[in-house]
Amino acid sequence: MSAASQPRPAPDARHARRDVQLGELLRRRGVLTEEQLQSALAIQRAKHPDRRLGTILVEQGYASERDVVAARAASVGLPFATITPRLVNPDALRFLPSEFCERRNVLPLAHADGWLTVAVEDFTDLHLVEEIKRQSNLQVQILAATGDNIRQIRTGLTGAAAGDPKAAGKDGSAKEGAAAGSIQSELDELLILSSENRQEEKTQDLQTAAAGSPIVKLVNHMIKTAVEARASDIHIEPEEEEFRIRYRIDGDLVPEQFRPSIHLLPAVVSRIKIIAGMDISERRLPQDGVVSIMLANRPVELRVSTMATPLGEKVVMRLVDGNRRTGNLDELGFMPGLINEFRAAIREPHGMVLVTGPTGSGKTTTLYSALSEIISQTINISTVEDPVERKLKGVNQFQVHPKAGFTFAKALRSLLRQDPDVIMVGEIRDAETAKLATEAALTGHLVLSTLHTNDAPSAVPRLVNMGVEPYLVAASLRAVLSQRLVGRLCLHCRQQTGISHAARAAWQKLSGRPCQVESIYQGVGCARCRHTGYLGRVAVHELLLLREETFEGLGGELDPRGMRQIAKVSPFRPLAHDCLEKITQGMISIDALFELTGALEKGENPPPALSPAA
Repeated sequence: MSAASQPRPAPDARHARRDVQLGELLRRRGVLTEEQLQSALAIQRAKHPDRRLGTILVEQGYASERDVVAARAASVGLPFATITPRLVNPDALRFLPSEFCERRNVLPLAHADGWLTVAVEDFTDLHLVEEIKRQSNLQVQILAATGDNIRQIRTGLTGAAAGDPKAAGKDGSAKEGAAAGSIQSELDELLILSSENRQEEKTQDLQTAAAGSPIVKLVNHMIKTAVEARASDIHIEPEEEEFRIRYRIDGDLVPEQFRPSIHLLPAVVSRIKIIAGMDISERRLPQDGVVSIMLANRPVELRVSTMATPLGEKVVMRLVDGNRRTGNLDELGFMPGLINEFRAAIREPHGMVLVTGPTGSGKTTTLYSALSEIISQTINISTVEDPVERKLKGVNQFQVHPKAGFTFAKALRSLLRQDPDVIMVGEIRDAETAKLATEAALTGHLVLSTLHTNDAPSAVPRLVNMGVEPYLVAASLRAVLSQRLVGRLCLHCRQQTGISHAARAAWQKLSGRPCQVESIYQGVGCARCRHTGYLGRVAVHELLLLREETFEGLGGELDPRGMRQIAKVSPFRPLAHDCLEKITQGMISIDALFELTGALEKGENPPPALSPAA
């Protein structure tokens, strides 16, 4: 029985306060509605005064056990994680007796420098923490996890990891390693059987091969591995003798441990095309497809793209987590001053607010979070997207279909006849869409959209170059938020370090004031961050606020030079300043600052940013 479902004694006043705090936290995170929270509290008061609120929320289906445990952990300042075999270093298992781990449902994850990191179900039990310290004779770092998750991973590791640490592998991925080895063995056998009579594949032969057990297992293994590793994409890339499988995790491509023969690539691609509803007989032209699957009761959408190369077809599968909720702006890494200014901009009654940045910089996530904050029963919010990334309750969402002639411009023109108050356009791609969005902003609508520019000031000349009249841009544009995603320092292994003189000089050059910070953080690397020093990503922002009078004196010439002058006199928070704040708080490394701002000349080696702390 998990912690969330165990009966507890009648709560005292302190427990009642904690229940209310838990409910409010879940509501702020978007897990519960106010009605669901009040309903659960009413059930607790009327029928189950002896039970904790988290148990009732799970039983009523208002929240999952994971949501409840994550919120409880956040309320006491502990990190929460979904444990996977990759997070477990088998060497750490020897520090606690297996009988104790099973009885108290704990799981050692990593050991370094006299510290033992342990996943714990009952993380509020201080006596348990002391017992772990006594048993291991180490300092203990607690990580919150659900009881079922801990039991599942510990059971999977019992044979290989607990009995023989070497058998589990250096990265703690015994289970995946065994699965991958089994798949590779079956693929080798399939390759031997088919090598005697290999010729140009026919469609019927590919269908038969794609339905074979090794091919199905390989494709399933790729998808399962990607989901468990929080990957955003799967890349399948043909080479001379083999094909390579890589997963994009936190912005970086991580290779699969084995490489199948290139002769098996057509069957693998055909398997993917079949489940995505694509034409397996067409191998010369690019194709796109979509498939929705359930993995461990979790909906996952795969958006498949194929392109032909001289060595075979390259496949990229984008993973969209169906359970991923839309959070609020507080969860996106905004600094306090900037978030207040951006919130004021998205609550304007009319005008245009743009979010800019390169592909994959989190622009759509920011827009969804902005919309979630202004949803109301009294306003009509509509979106035009390609595709609709996530469903938003209380928002009318429309997906464009360019092949059918339903483009952004046509959708926006039709939408303006639907009496909208707020319009979100997924992306301004062409002149017609840009003009319609600007006109909508001038006729009493709040328009939110994305644009591809390198920085916030460049958005204005970009709109002008797309054919929007300068006076219309000046009259409609209210704010431009530019953002990038950078690696977030791993909280489990980051260490303080001093700053070199060269880095101090660069700091002063970018901020315009002397560096007053004596030490910053850098990632060392541990099992949880795959020894990279980074775990997850965080956005860095710059915000340019504009008013019509701001453009006076430019004579209608809204070129990049003029925008640089506007940025000097307008409320403007440059990207470098946001980086410096996040470096000071230990969220990112100083290397991200040099990479993002281009402070160093191209080809010049970066200064030694870090020096060992005294």
